[in-house]
Amino acid sequence: MDHLAAMLDGPRARGAFLLRSLLDPPWSLRVQDEAPLTLAALVRGTAWVVPDTGAPVRLSPGEVALLRGPDPYTVADDPATPPQIVIHPGQRCTTLDGEAVYQSMELGVRTWGNDPDGSTVLITGTYQMDGEISRRLLDALPLLLVQPGGPVIGLLGAEIVRDDPGQEVVLDRLLDLLLISTLRSWLNDHEAPAWYRAQSDPVVGRALRMMHNNPAHPWTVASLAAAVGVSRASLARRFTELVGEPPMAFLTDWRLALAADLLREPDATIGSVARKVGYGSSFALSAAFKRVRGISPQEHRAGAGSR
Repeated sequence: MDHLAAMLDGPRARGAFLLRSLLDPPWSLRVQDEAPLTLAALVRGTAWVVPDTGAPVRLSPGEVALLRGPDPYTVADDPATPPQIVIHPGQRCTTLDGEAVYQSMELGVRTWGNDPDGSTVLITGTYQMDGEISRRLLDALPLLLVQPGGPVIGLLGAEIVRDDPGQEVVLDRLLDLLLISTLRSWLNDHEAPAWYRAQSDPVVGRALRMMHNNPAHPWTVASLAAAVGVSRASLARRFTELVGEPPMAFLTDWRLALAADLLREPDATIGSVARKVGYGSSFALSAAFKRVRGISPQEHRAGAGSR
């Protein structure tokens, strides 16, 4: 597993919100649902994404906009069209005065809009991402990016209106595929984070994958270097140059991020989490957690449960 795959394992869609919108101009949707990550794929027609800060961005058919929340934004047929509908948390839809409109605009299976023959078809999917690993991915992204969606948009468009057994799982996986392809395309075309660029290095990439695949292993710089076939000094220097921090600092940060997410699971004990991420005891994990994050695992768990 590489670093991108490891981070995407957290935001995997599970019963994700997914909706097809059929819209005829003029239309304008004010989105303030606070979703951490939203994909908007334009099947046909024209749409503009208008962030509260920054210039409006035009979507062409076949393109995907990836929006990092929770800041609100507007999607419209034209940047000048004033908002008509507000999307609230929980995907509650109202007019500007607060009148509920979802049922009156329902047009079929996972389909909604102002005209069943609307000239614009937009597919929207949202992810709820609140873990430490997911946050690493979100922090690497701009607030808004647009990329070609490829053939996945067509598949998603065909499947979203079906109501067959197991359809939610099919749609979740297609949404994941669209997210992964969009992210990979953007990372390849732009100034990617150091951890992403380092994965293509034959030495450092292998070391990263070993740490991701087996964080519980008692890795040292020497054992990693032996496994990838270079000297300890060579690995330490090359890793630090490409990733931006030494191997053991990266491993500690990765283990504690994994631990932070595992501690959210109701049945997990500090001892069981410690063993999964490479600490010999609950005391050792607690000491490392407090040293690096400033709070104990118990305090972290209590804070996560209150959100």
